[in-house]
Amino acid sequence: MTQSMEKSTEQQTQPRNANIPGLDKPVSRLFFGTAIRPMQAGENANDLLDGVLASGINAFDCARGYGGAEKSLGRWIHHRNNREQVVVLTKCGNVNLFGAVRVNRRVILSELDKSLKTLGVSYIDIYLLHRDDPNTPVSEYIETLNECKRTGKIRVFGVSNWSHQRIAEANAYAASKGLEGFTVSSPNFGLARQVRDPWGGGCVTISGPEHSDAREWYQANQMPVLCYSSLARGFFSGKFRAFDNDGARKVLDAPGQKGYLCQENMRRLRNAEILAERYHTCVADIALRYVFSGEMNTFAIMSTTNLQRLPGNIAAANHPLTREEVAFLEHDRGEEPLEP
Repeated sequence: MTQSMEKSTEQQTQPRNANIPGLDKPVSRLFFGTAIRPMQAGENANDLLDGVLASGINAFDCARGYGGAEKSLGRWIHHRNNREQVVVLTKCGNVNLFGAVRVNRRVILSELDKSLKTLGVSYIDIYLLHRDDPNTPVSEYIETLNECKRTGKIRVFGVSNWSHQRIAEANAYAASKGLEGFTVSSPNFGLARQVRDPWGGGCVTISGPEHSDAREWYQANQMPVLCYSSLARGFFSGKFRAFDNDGARKVLDAPGQKGYLCQENMRRLRNAEILAERYHTCVADIALRYVFSGEMNTFAIMSTTNLQRLPGNIAAANHPLTREEVAFLEHDRGEEPLEP
C-alpha cells in the first residue's frame, strides 16, 4: 500500500477533467454541491464560488429541491459572465412533503422552465430526474427529454436515484426509437454503506457488497457516475472517532444518522483511521480516494464553505487507492479491523 499513499502526498492544484458525451466542454471530476446553507437560503455566494472555480472545479450540482441554490448560483454566473466556463447540473422531480414522488412530462417541462428562469441561463448542461416515478413509463421520460434537447434547453440528460435496471430499460427504449438515452447517473456511492433511505422517495445506493451487480453494470457501460454523499454526510469528516456513537449523533444530521450510523460503517471508519494515521492524512481524504479507486467512471459531488479544504479534496480525487488499500477499507470481520 505504501507506493499509492506516498504518491498521494503530492499536492495537486487542479482536479482531473473528463469528457461527458454530448458536452463540448471538459468536466472536472469533482462537482461542487450547492446544497449548502448559504446557497439554499439564496444568499450571495460569489466569493465562495469564485474560489471553487479558481481551484479548477468547473462543475456545479444543483436542484429545484435545494431551496434558493439555483438563485444563488445563477446570480454568480450573471455577475461573473462565466456561463461558458462552467458546467451547470440541475434536477427536477423530488419528493413532496409527504414523501411521495411524482415525475412525469408535466413536471419535467414545468420545472425545467423554472430552473432556466431562476438560473438566468438559456440552457442546462446536465439535466437529471431527481427520483424515479414507477408510475411513469420510460417512454414518457425519454421522449420528453429528447424534445427538451431538440429545443436547446438541455445538452445531456440523466437520472439520480434510479436503479441500473430501470436505466437499462429506458436506454433500450431510446435505442429502439432512434432517440438519445440517459447519459449520466447519480446514485449514492462511497465507503460507507447506505443502510436506510436517508430522505425517502426511493433513494438508490450502489455501495456495499449487496450492490456489486450495479457496480459491474456501470463498469461495463462506463456511464459517468456522479456520486452523491460520498463522505456519508459527515460520517468521514473526522469530527468523531470510530465507535463513538454519541459523538456521531452530535455531528450527523437526521438523514446522516438514518442512512449511515451503524456498527459496520463504524468498522469501516476505523479502517480509514488506520490508513489516515499511517500516511499522515485525514479520514475524509481516504474516503474520497476510495470513490475513484475502482473501474467505474466516477465523479464525486462535494460541498464545503471552507475554501482551504479544496486542495486536499483535489489531491484525493487525483490519487486513487490501490486494490489492496480498497480491500483493507472494506474488510468487515468482527469488531476489530484487519491490520494492513
